[in-house]
This record gives sequence, structure tokens and C-alpha cells, in this order.
Amino acid sequence: MTLATQQKTNLLGLTKPQMEAFFESIGEKRFRAGQVMKWIHHFGVDNFDDMSNISKVLRDKLKQTAIIQGPEIVSQDISADGTRKWVIRVASGSCVETVYIPQAGRGTLCVSSQAGCALDCSFCSTGKQGFNSDLTAAEIIGQVWVANKSFEGSVPATVDRAITNVVMMGMGEPLLNFDNVVAAMTLMMDDLGYGISKRKVTLSTSGVAPMIDQLGEVTDVALALSLHAPNDELRNQLVPINKKYPLAVVLDACKRYMDKLGEKRYLTIEYTLLKDVNDLPEHAEQMIQLLRHVPCKINLIPFNPFPHSGYERPSNNSIHRFKELLIQAGYNVTVRLTRGEDIDAACGQLVGNVQDRTRRSERYIAIRQVNSELEEV
Repeated sequence: MTLATQQKTNLLGLTKPQMEAFFESIGEKRFRAGQVMKWIHHFGVDNFDDMSNISKVLRDKLKQTAIIQGPEIVSQDISADGTRKWVIRVASGSCVETVYIPQAGRGTLCVSSQAGCALDCSFCSTGKQGFNSDLTAAEIIGQVWVANKSFEGSVPATVDRAITNVVMMGMGEPLLNFDNVVAAMTLMMDDLGYGISKRKVTLSTSGVAPMIDQLGEVTDVALALSLHAPNDELRNQLVPINKKYPLAVVLDACKRYMDKLGEKRYLTIEYTLLKDVNDLPEHAEQMIQLLRHVPCKINLIPFNPFPHSGYERPSNNSIHRFKELLIQAGYNVTVRLTRGEDIDAACGQLVGNVQDRTRRSERYIAIRQVNSELEEV
């Protein structure tokens, strides 16, 4: 972008109050915010000249002061099962990935919040790349904008909208990019944005306990906890942030968040099953005890392999056994179907192309080389 373009305000990531403030700053009425937001988010318009209910004078003023800049699409792949994956380049130069998963009666978009991730969960390929940057609100909502535009003219007339659910479950830890994520989720739920129900916008966290409390002060979206282990000793290995915010602290924060909603809402527990690591009957029993006072539903995720991860997917028998133990204890349990594996779009496989600031990717590559040499020996 030119310097002049960089100095303009990108309207794509502005919430309604921010958009109203922008129009006031250029001497215009606040109601213009709603008009422009509809053009951007309802119709996917990024050219002011296409906004037919706005005067030419105002359109010219907007050209001088603002832009509607969506993210750069590097590639798009479509899986045999209908799953779509976009690789998107963000301002830092890194690439992030966005995944759309079609299911009967709904379409779920998995959205990234950071380029890379600082948390280094041992079973996640994103974490092996290290961390580069937080995404702006425009880059986060821009993923919804891109996906929504891709369905123009292709969605059957009987379908109200292609994207019915959004999960902040892509690359990155959403609560470590708090302000931008909250702004983007606000746009997802705004009727001038995408009009998605608060029950169908989900933020997934690895357990940044203080920020869960802060989240409860500003929004009431659905909450998911990436648990992955039923005790602190094992979780310290799999999800290192547990050393700072152990299970008791994180679950208390989650319960406070759910209590603030003031209605019948459930915490979603995400649990990646790793063969002979956390998938044994004793782990299920520990999980039953750990969650006995937490109103929740449990989503079991069979591990999706990536090169040199060191982990394997459990057998179907092991998965079924684990699920049945939880169901017998009274929990609502689902097993997530693996979708988009042929385009590396399955849970835990998102990698983008991150310019690592932590040097973690270099260390991981070195470890992979050593392991490869040992395998040859």
C-alpha cells in the first residue's frame, strides 16, 4: 500500500460505535455508519462508488479519508468433503488460515486471531511455528468477509446464509489479542454486520484465566475451554500455560463467566485424544471428577497427525470407550468428525506461513532433523 493509503481509515474492522465516531470526525451524520456497514458486510462491497444510496459528494469524501481493505487471499482449497481453507496474508507478512466446515443445516467458520501462537501446546502444529503478530480487527472480521463473499451466487435460494456459526478456534490464542477479537466478534453478532447469534459465536481459549473474567465484562459469546488433560501434571506437558493458570484457577474463571450469562448456557470442553497419553480409562475417570460441578458439554477430538509430532491418533475402540465412560457419568459428549484432512484443514493442522519472532520454529526444525537422523540409524 502507498503511504496515502496507509493513512486512511480501514472501515472493514470498525464496530458500529467506531464507525459512528469516524463519520462524526469527518463532519457527517452518525446514521451514515449503518448505511456503509450494510454495504460492507451484507453485500461485500469494497468500492465506495457502488454505494448507490450515498451521495456522490460523500462518496468522494470517503475516497479521500477511508478504504475498505480486505485481507489478501494467497490460496483457497476445497476438500473432497466440502471443507474450504483459505490462506490469507496479513500486514505482518505472515499468512494465517481460515477454514469453513459445511454440515447438515449449518456452516461453521474457524477463524484465526494471531499469526502463529505463543502458547506452544505440544500437539498443535500452529504452536510449533512460534509467534509473529496479533491480527487487527479488520484482519479477523476480514476472514468472515472473504468467506461470505465466496458464496455469492452459489448458495441455494433455500439457504438463508452459508455461515451460521463462527468459532475463534483457528491459529492463535484469542484472549491474548483481546481488544481486536472482541471488536471482530461484536461485528459478527451485529445486525449491521453478520447477524450471528451470540450462542453461535464461540471463543475457544487454552485457559488465560484473568482474560476470561475480563471477557465476561464485555460480551456473552459462547465459551470453549481447550482442556486436553484431566490433571495438572499431564496438562503442564500438553498445554504449558497450565503452569501459570492451573486447572482449578481456569475452571473457576470459566464458571464465573458462565454464571454471568444468567441463562441456561454450557461451557464447551474440548479434549484432543492422544493415543496412550490422555485416552485411557483412568483419564476419563479423572475428567468425570474434575468437571462434576461444571455445567458443560464435551467435544472429543481425535488427534490429527502432522509430521514429527510424536503423537498418534487413538484407535476407534479407544475413542468409543472413552466417550461411553463420560456418557455413563451423565455428560453430553460428541466426537468431532475429522474434516478437511486432505487439505490440512483439520483441527490442530493449521500452519499458515509464519515469520517466527520466537525462533521456536527453528528449534522445532532442528529437533525434527535430529529425530530423522535417529530414525535412519
